[in-house]
Amino acid sequence: MSMGGCIILVAVGAILAFATDWHMKGVDLDLVGWILMIVGLIGVFVFRSVGRRRAVAPPARTTVIEDERDRRL
Repeated sequence: MSMGGCIILVAVGAILAFATDWHMKGVDLDLVGWILMIVGLIGVFVFRSVGRRRAVAPPARTTVIEDERDRRL
């Protein structure tokens, strides 16, 4: 999940928890909203920590040396 997906989870969760007054039988939409917000926030923190580690490591360079002996054919 990307950073945008995490932010969308937080936004949808906030809408369900604070801005709706729907009542569904057997489903507590306030609780679902809070769960989505928590999962989105955890995703943001995980994405930031992984992104920080990725930015520290420099890209690896490889050197290609061609052998001239095999080109006589």
